[in-house]
Amino acid sequence: MAAHAGTAAQTIVCPGVAGQLPEIPAAAQAEVDRNLALLDKQLQEANDRLARSVGQGGPNFVQNAILGPLASKRGAAIDRIALAIGRVAQRPTGLDNLATCTLGDSAAPAPTDDATAAPNPSSPPDQGTGTGQSIVCPSVADKLPEIPAAAQAEVDRNLAQLDKQIDEANNRLATSAGQGGPNFVQNAILGPLASKRGAAIDRIAIAIGRVAQRPTGLDDLATCTLRNAGSATLTAADFVDIQEVPAAEQPEAGESASTGTFVSRCGTSSEDHTNKDNAITAPGVTNGAQAQYDYVGNLSTDAISTNESLSDADTTCRNQADQSAYFWPALLVRGADGAEPDGTAVQPSSVRLEYRGNPASEVTAPPQFLRMLAGDARAATNGGDEARPTFTCTGFTDRLTDKYPICPSGSDLVRVFDMPSCWDGENIDSADHRTHLTFPDEDGACPSGTQAVPQLRLTLTYDDVPDAEPEGTNVPFAVDGFASEGNSPTTDHAGAIVVMSEQLMNKVVQCVNGGKKC
Repeated sequence: MAAHAGTAAQTIVCPGVAGQLPEIPAAAQAEVDRNLALLDKQLQEANDRLARSVGQGGPNFVQNAILGPLASKRGAAIDRIALAIGRVAQRPTGLDNLATCTLGDSAAPAPTDDATAAPNPSSPPDQGTGTGQSIVCPSVADKLPEIPAAAQAEVDRNLAQLDKQIDEANNRLATSAGQGGPNFVQNAILGPLASKRGAAIDRIAIAIGRVAQRPTGLDDLATCTLRNAGSATLTAADFVDIQEVPAAEQPEAGESASTGTFVSRCGTSSEDHTNKDNAITAPGVTNGAQAQYDYVGNLSTDAISTNESLSDADTTCRNQADQSAYFWPALLVRGADGAEPDGTAVQPSSVRLEYRGNPASEVTAPPQFLRMLAGDARAATNGGDEARPTFTCTGFTDRLTDKYPICPSGSDLVRVFDMPSCWDGENIDSADHRTHLTFPDEDGACPSGTQAVPQLRLTLTYDDVPDAEPEGTNVPFAVDGFASEGNSPTTDHAGAIVVMSEQLMNKVVQCVNGGKKC
């Protein structure tokens, strides 16, 4: 019996096209991308019409008014794809059968593989990559010349767009395991990503070129690749006996130093507030971190957080005027003899949030909603320039290492994150999430053009991490992270978004500058 618009619990399902295409020549990529996106738009419009037309027409309404016209539109778009490829290579055949769509049960709709759009944050994807792979792209920011002030805003916008594009592509990769044919990832994800990146990189070059010499040689940075999770394997070499780590030198406090501290008591992380989002580096992208994050402070923090939503949320902090978001990737315990290779997340037994002074000067109040980021979640592939040593053990906290520590009996694992504390005086975030708030120099002084703000130190202590010796690839624990990073200790990182009342922030500054312990 033909379905009609009275069957509300149905959706339209179409065959995937991208996975059935051969390798797409570069000269045809833009045209193919446009039509793949159009196929997705056509399907969305048809499903919207199906949802709106419940109860309309007779038994052939859906076929005649929705499915038939959709097949015609898809046929035309598919033909344009074949023509575009055929102009510069052998024209693909056998695509005509992909034009016809059918009705399926909306409880389990079969996904298409034509979309290149960003994921919907309101629909969290399956947790985990599913493919054991991630997309790795060349860095653009560090390949640019000095950026003229007149071009800075446009460059920042497009650097942020590049970050968003790779997060969206990795999210698509994570949720599309098993879709399409052998060319699916290249045609539906990597190819469109390269086109988008190429356009953003070109806009960066044009922006600089309007007021200075246009940079060249950036085109090669558009192409990204797949990296297998197993390409970076964690081993015993990533661990070190904390007793063999030398004590870290600390800058001496000068005459103008601010030596006080302020501790915000916000409890320990809870299993009730964990997710795989990063509100700083991947805003709006659900599962953008592709690793479990633990939180204290603001109870609403996730991918779709805004300054307004953070301001309206409750907090775990004892002082309710501190609604700041504090977060870090979970620590995974792998069990004895590698019994749990993926690891089980464990919560810290204590979390200390301490705002500290500057060895060379007094501090000023940071702005509301200031983004803070310490460490690099992709340090293993980015080269480690932004990595920070974070690991130590109780009784040895004057020693920090960028390897996982082996703590002696009776000593607990500790992670320490010192946030950057030299603010540019203007911005609450930046394209790379770093240039607006930088670290002091070796003497503790802030660079010229910046001002010292209270430095946030997050200290996490774990009393239930096994003290088993690592052997080969059997390691007792690791930090969660991107599949491409292989759980490297250099990828440890943390973030914070400052959301404090003016009265409380003034108290923080007074305590720090007054040499008090609050």
